[in-house]
Order: sequence, then C-alpha cells, then structure tokens
Amino acid sequence: MVHSMTAFARNEQATAHGTLSWELRSVNHRYLEPHLRLPEAFRELEGAVREALRQGLSRGKVECTLRFAEEAGAKQLQVDNERARQLIAAAEHVAALIAQPAPLNPLEVLAWPGVLVADAADPQALNAAALRLFGQALEELKAGRAREGAELAKLLNERLDAILQEVAALRELVPQMLAGQRAKIEARCAEMQVELDPQRLEQELVLLAQKSDVAEELDRLTTHVGEVRRVLKAGGAAGRRLDFLMQELNREANTLGSKAFDPRSTQAAVNLKVLIEQMREQVQNIE
Repeated sequence: MVHSMTAFARNEQATAHGTLSWELRSVNHRYLEPHLRLPEAFRELEGAVREALRQGLSRGKVECTLRFAEEAGAKQLQVDNERARQLIAAAEHVAALIAQPAPLNPLEVLAWPGVLVADAADPQALNAAALRLFGQALEELKAGRAREGAELAKLLNERLDAILQEVAALRELVPQMLAGQRAKIEARCAEMQVELDPQRLEQELVLLAQKSDVAEELDRLTTHVGEVRRVLKAGGAAGRRLDFLMQELNREANTLGSKAFDPRSTQAAVNLKVLIEQMREQVQNIE
C-alpha cells in the first residue's frame, strides 16, 4: 500500500497538572522535513520526537505542535530563598562599585532563573506522558496517510486503465490510418491526372509506415503501466519511483505525438498526455 504525504492528527490527554495536546500536520515534500513547536519545559523531547518521525515516515513536511494547558491552581509558586540571597548579595557587591546605584527591584530578583520555583509534577513524568501521546498522534497521522494513499492508488489505477484503452484503440487504428493515407495519395494523383508508378507508391508507403511505426512506443507504454501497477501494489516509499515512471510515460506520449500523421493518432497522443499529467499531479502527494 502506498501512503499519501498529506494528513492531520490531533490527540489530547488530561493529567493531574494540566492537559497535553499534540497537533500533527503533514504535506508533500521531497524529503522528510520536521518542524517542531514545543513549550520550553518540553524541549528535551525534541530528539526523541525527531527520531520517532524518522522511524515512522519517509517523506513529507511535518509540523508537530505540543500544547500544555496547566490546571488552575495546580502550581503553587515558591521562592528559593538561598538562591535569592545569593543574587541579592551579588547585586549589592556590584552596587558598591557604582557611584549612584539604582535600588534593587524585587520583581527583577524574582525574574532571575531559579529564584521562583513551582510545586509542579515530576517533569520527567510529564515528558513521558507527552512522548506517549505523540506516539499515538503519529500512528493516527500514519493511518490518515494510508487512507488517502489508498484513494490515490485507486485514482491512478483508473487512469492506467484509460491509458491501456487508448493504447489498444491506437493499435487497431494504425493499419486503418495507413490504408487511409494510401487512399488519399491515390485520390490526389487521380485529381491531378498523374499516372502513379506502383513501385514508387509502395516505396513511399513503406517510408511512411516506418516513420509512423509506433508499435515500440505502444509496447513501452504498456510495460510502464505494468510497472506502475507493480510499484503501487508493492507499496512503501514509492513516490520517487512513481515520479520517474511518469516521466517515462510522458516521453513515450511525446514520441507518439511527433510520429502522428492522422488526426486520430494526434488526439490519442493528447489524451495520453492529459492522463499522464493527471497522474503526475497525484504522484506528487505519494510518500
């Protein structure tokens, strides 16, 4: 099964000290490109989150946002008296070196890291809960990518069927088009009252048949369609392989167009290019 690179997941969990919530959004990208938005208290999770993404996904731009809404009254602020005394002593020492020092603001002391502490839950326990919740959100994201991937595979297979129909129809038309070209040449010569050299006519028709021989291109189109189906069935990280196959299909359709000598073969080449372009756009979203 192939996977899309576009999906969204949101998971939330209430704890004794607040509510954790993860939002994961992914869109198509050439490589795996994670963007993390974590509260400062959860910064140490970054490495584990990146590794989980690397293990679970191959491609895509993935935005991961963690939010923590603290429970009202869950924390009681406390002052680290010893650290505050050290800070005040240091400030007074510096003030003695200044001719006219400004008075020490108590709020500035409280703002110093480590002076104001909170009676909070074990940060390691919160980190572990956040990481478990991220794992659940990632599985939900992967499930969403799998569901959309199945729909993309369905759309691609429908267009592959249409390509094979165009190929089969063109195979049947080629002899008719050559016969029609022969009839046109004979009709023109008759209108101009020019006597045809049968041998020269056959030579011209042989040259035309050689120049307009599309059997090889039709065979390669059929082969590429089979390979696309195989890659879709095999699944995994198939996006780059499918993108390459779209280029090969387009190359054969272009060659068909350059060899066209009849409006029907020209239209067939155009139809093929439209189908291939539609597939190419869908393939851009496949992991």
